[in-house]
Amino acid sequence: MAIGWYLAVSALIFCVGAAGVLVKRNPLVILLCLELMLNAGNLALVGFARMWGNGDGQVFALIVMVVAACEVTVGLGLIVALHRRRLPIDVDEMRELRG
Repeated sequence: MAIGWYLAVSALIFCVGAAGVLVKRNPLVILLCLELMLNAGNLALVGFARMWGNGDGQVFALIVMVVAACEVTVGLGLIVALHRRRLPIDVDEMRELRG
């Protein structure tokens, strides 16, 4: 399979994630869209690693997945903390974390 197909699917997934981050206001949906964007980057890395015949892109994709897991853990912790304090979860109304 040609590298162009990997990059086309990666670009499509990245665009869907970016549109979701820009349009949606629910923090859970925003986290999911950020995960889509990171996975699109991982797909491009794995595609390039396959094209060049080495494993460097795959190793870097594993590192990106670790960072994504940490990001989700912190994000969900913040959302749960806001929900327990009965604060609004809408990202446009969040003022608790400002200065």
